[in-house]
Amino acid sequence: MCQTLKVSTSGFYDWQKRKNAPPPPTAKAQQKRRDLINEIFNKSRKIYGYRKIHVVLRKHGITCSPNTVHADCKRAGIQSVTKKRFRVRTTDSHHSLPVAKNVLNRNFKAQSPNEKWLTDITYVATLEGFLFVVAIIDLFSRKVIGYAMADHLRTELVVEALRMPLARGRKIIGEIWLHSDRGVQFSSTMFREVLSVAKIGQSMSRKGDCWDNAPCESWFGKLQCALL
Repeated sequence: MCQTLKVSTSGFYDWQKRKNAPPPPTAKAQQKRRDLINEIFNKSRKIYGYRKIHVVLRKHGITCSPNTVHADCKRAGIQSVTKKRFRVRTTDSHHSLPVAKNVLNRNFKAQSPNEKWLTDITYVATLEGFLFVVAIIDLFSRKVIGYAMADHLRTELVVEALRMPLARGRKIIGEIWLHSDRGVQFSSTMFREVLSVAKIGQSMSRKGDCWDNAPCESWFGKLQCALL
């Protein structure tokens, strides 16, 4: 047979030995990694992409490059799935109220806490109707430091969220800015008076430009797609 197939006898026996041998440690480690990738992906409700899966793998003590995880995900047909949701209009910028300048101008880096805050309004669909949620994020820690929820979009909603970090006695050293869109709630007299009393400067996005408030938009996107 070896003569007919033009291979050496020693080559044939070497191949046969490898074929019957148990898988090498590298193959076992590879299979273990791929099984764990599938488990992580399913536990995330098929939301995690290869980058987040790579982070979780490292927490499990598995060391590999993001490219390796990407290749494993591609091989297994794993791809992050998020569905687009119905959009509810929460911003009414067609008003005659004062509009603040865009002081932040997409500079989302903060050197210390309570230097730059972002805020916005989103919605959550429930069996009883839409629940509107406003959040205030500190750009230094990227944590939500104030929030409020209600079944309406009146100014009281955003004022309640703002009063949360103020009521906690957060130490404000130096100048602090709160950035938002041009919504009527953030331009209202009530909201501006609360900012004035707290000595907080106001900054607003340009008209129809969601990128001017990108970190807050991103957080709301994760809330809608990944958590809800």
